[in-house]
Amino acid sequence: MTTISATHLVLIPSYNPGPRLLATVREALACWRPVWVVVDGSTDGSHAAIEALEQQEPALRVIHRPRNGGKGAAVLTGAEAARAAGFTHALVMDADGQHPADRIADFMAASRASATALILGRPVFGPEAPMVRLQGRKLSVALVRLEIFGPGIDDPLFGFRVYPLAALERVLLETGGGRHYDFDAEAAVRLVWAGTPTVNLRARCRYLSAGEGGISHFHYLRDNLRMIWLHTRLIAILLLWRWPQVRRSRLTRAILPCDVCS
Repeated sequence: MTTISATHLVLIPSYNPGPRLLATVREALACWRPVWVVVDGSTDGSHAAIEALEQQEPALRVIHRPRNGGKGAAVLTGAEAARAAGFTHALVMDADGQHPADRIADFMAASRASATALILGRPVFGPEAPMVRLQGRKLSVALVRLEIFGPGIDDPLFGFRVYPLAALERVLLETGGGRHYDFDAEAAVRLVWAGTPTVNLRARCRYLSAGEGGISHFHYLRDNLRMIWLHTRLIAILLLWRWPQVRRSRLTRAILPCDVCS
């Protein structure tokens, strides 16, 4: 059964995802409405099919950015438009089919139960997940725990999340970072720094093969350097002036339990 909401929408940033985009949008629409797609300067023609679907489907909206700015830039564009339209929360999911549409309703229910909270996905990987990516995640988790003084963000790189939009806008607009591959980690850390409660829920994560339509824009050198710079910057900010605020936040911020964690 599809849920229709006036406060929570599904937001899908998209850059050259290939034909898998249409399937992802259809899967999301089968579970939740409305669904918005931000086409971030795509050049592969993948948006043509969803533009055609938009003409038939009033719950779908397609927003175009003229140039590719990165995932964080696309999410910020969508968040600003959603807030202007009266929405308060957005579940962000990838366009490439990695994220489970069948978990949308559970994540939205957790958000409705804890409206100020950031609802974070804790990925459950299959055997196809690349080992190098899994090892890199372990390092990211350790660094983020250092940056927020403990637990609260089970996986800083998994982008299947429900954001309170006003809080997300505030933390993104206070920094010039978090616009590319670094978005997921930076947004989560800065929201926790601001005192946002967190809920972590399990969600399946698939790495699709090329034969299944999987396309990855992860560039090993460029994006790892970007993440090194992100954590260097966050730790420097923390040590130079943010640590008293983060410590106070840590003492009062809630890591909320949830009854839809399976």
